[in-house]
Amino acid sequence: MAAERGLDGLRIDSAGTGDWHEGERPDPRAIAIAAHHGIDISRQRARKQNRADFDAFDLILAMDRSNLDIVRAQAPAGREDRVRLYLDHTLGRMADVPDPYFGGPDEFASVYRMVHEASLALAAKLA
Repeated sequence: MAAERGLDGLRIDSAGTGDWHEGERPDPRAIAIAAHHGIDISRQRARKQNRADFDAFDLILAMDRSNLDIVRAQAPAGREDRVRLYLDHTLGRMADVPDPYFGGPDEFASVYRMVHEASLALAAKLA
């Protein structure tokens, strides 16, 4: 979406707040729903968010309020404002993106649609 908007210079990454799955591939259900929409995420590997991210990125988006609190607590002084709640920042909805892990394919599809809509809004906002 960023490239389609001429935002080729953006550095985009994904990280979690815990290291439970560090180095692992995405959940097979996430890989499947992304592939269904023509996106290959099979080569992604999980990593834990770290303090260096606050130097590397101007904006850090948390998917839910729990992660928002964790990341803001790790932010160096004066950098807390770089951390925002994803749906609030993109769509103006103070809501969490639910974790579909304990659900089935329908939950993964629902989360995909939610993230897709928010990502379109973010790309438009950044362009």
